[in-house]
Amino acid sequence: MIEILKAVLFGVVEGVTEWLPISSTGHMILLNEFVTLEVSGEFWEMFLVVIQLGAILAVVLLFWDKIFPFRFGAKPGIRKETMALWYKIIGACIPAAVVGILFDDVLEDWFYNYPTVALALILFGIAFIVIEEKNKDRRAVITDLSEMTWKAAFLIGFFQLIAAIFPGTSRSGATILGALLIGVSRTVAAEFTFFLAIPVMLGASFLKILKFGFAFSVQELMILGTGMITAFAVSVLVIKFLMDFIKKHDFKVFGWYRICLGCLVMLYFWKMY
Repeated sequence: MIEILKAVLFGVVEGVTEWLPISSTGHMILLNEFVTLEVSGEFWEMFLVVIQLGAILAVVLLFWDKIFPFRFGAKPGIRKETMALWYKIIGACIPAAVVGILFDDVLEDWFYNYPTVALALILFGIAFIVIEEKNKDRRAVITDLSEMTWKAAFLIGFFQLIAAIFPGTSRSGATILGALLIGVSRTVAAEFTFFLAIPVMLGASFLKILKFGFAFSVQELMILGTGMITAFAVSVLVIKFLMDFIKKHDFKVFGWYRICLGCLVMLYFWKMY
């Protein structure tokens, strides 16, 4: 029962930090220092990735009308605008997918450590503040998903690649930052970021499960299922909150939060080690 309660806590943290541009990895590393799941190292590595599937299902539920490309009823067919959007989403995901498949273990060995996470939190926090200040009087070039170009999608995908290499960057943080930098509105930047997460997290989860194997114990299945369900429920609330928040506010507050968290992570682990 204690391990299930821990899984709920990890699910809450995942559901909040996956969508806000504040780094789910940084928070999970910090939480794991205080609340440790009594599981094998292999299961923990898999759990950190696969728990995100619950969060992804929240995107599918909330944005079904925008992402489902098929039309049924009296006039069945394919929604061309939606399919065009999916081509751009898949294209934007290819660089991160290739790097993840080829160098996953190497990147984890090199960069999955507290100095990298703390530095990424701080640097991208500063970047959010600087870019939002720069964009204060600038009019967005892309204000609707239908206006997303191949060039814009590719550039956002490049920022997603940075997040795939350096933990603590935040996948949503990096892609939103990249989108703002090239003139995408906050709403479209957030939505496109959510949609990018679908193929990325499905692919990453599939690879992690294959690597771990399918010989789950009953306890492991309960921990993983509890974490995913919690992450799903919390994600629904957080995504709704974020979409309402950015209609009236910019992302500076998340930049300041990242800087404070990065400093805390650095200070905590410096004292520990």
